[in-house]
Amino acid sequence: MSNKLSVGILGATGIVGQRFIQMLERHPWFEVAWLAASDRSEGRPYAEAVRWRLKTAIPADVARMTLAPAKPEGAPKIIFAALDSSIARELEPQFAAGGCAVVSNSSALRMQADVPLVIPEVNADHIRLIDKQSWRSKSGGYVVTNPNCSAIGLALALAPLHRRFTLETVMAVTMQAVSGAGYPGVPSLDILGNVIPYIANEEEKMEEETQKLLGTLNGARIDPAPFAMSAQCNRVAVEDGHTESIAVRLKQKAQPQEIIAAWNDFRAEPQQLRLPSAPERPVVYMTAADRPQPRFDCDLGGGMTTAVGRLRKCNVLDWKFTSLSHNTIRGAAGAALLNAELLKAKGYLG
Repeated sequence: MSNKLSVGILGATGIVGQRFIQMLERHPWFEVAWLAASDRSEGRPYAEAVRWRLKTAIPADVARMTLAPAKPEGAPKIIFAALDSSIARELEPQFAAGGCAVVSNSSALRMQADVPLVIPEVNADHIRLIDKQSWRSKSGGYVVTNPNCSAIGLALALAPLHRRFTLETVMAVTMQAVSGAGYPGVPSLDILGNVIPYIANEEEKMEEETQKLLGTLNGARIDPAPFAMSAQCNRVAVEDGHTESIAVRLKQKAQPQEIIAAWNDFRAEPQQLRLPSAPERPVVYMTAADRPQPRFDCDLGGGMTTAVGRLRKCNVLDWKFTSLSHNTIRGAAGAALLNAELLKAKGYLG
């Protein structure tokens, strides 16, 4: 008999749901025991209901699973949620009220005051907000979220700088992969040979989520980080990997080698605890003048490492550089999986 914890996946047929299945196939702590998606998929074998888009095959045991109703009755007590925001806003509270630990990739509850928005390397202490949730006291259930796929790469690049030098101003311009729009996503005639300078609500998410992530836990709330933040978001014809051009002003002056050392030396609880999905190096500085690039670098650390490069002086702020992160691994399923591992290590699961 397996001693792994049983988990369920809400939104199992979508791109992020598929990533969850792929990343959980050989996970040492968790195993997929329950799947749910839309009403039209209910009762069908997973292999028939899904349009599988990943390069690895569907795990055989998952392929045979029957999709269950999207209800907490009969579901495992650990749920990975990969739902559209409008659906998540309705379903995630139902599962939390039903006693489930909901580890969500959705934006629906990220900015709710008592819901932790977590990157384990950046703000692991924020998980204590769980204990302030009404679901926790009534049923034992709760919700933990991970950030938007563009905010997570940005926050990982900024966190080492904020800790050592204190951020005063951040400006970020993104070039975001089409996989971030899900499947079927952006029509080919809209994106091929083109750049779309608008992604609905993305700029607002980047700005407010980054300040919550780098903020301070103050009892039952998070005090947002006080630095000024501006984001501009673009969709580009890249399959995977969000690239960001970032400029910062720092409170404490720093030399280039000090900034690079802050990135390369950055380690936190996931590395100390040796969590299964934690990369050995969460942030890596690349010295080549033309890196990072999505084609070559978005799979660093199994897709869980943020690559930075091109550090140079900025004539408006202090410094500017480029960052890259894998949007459906570190920016989605992998982020939630690492959150679940942190929860288990801290005694919040099983």
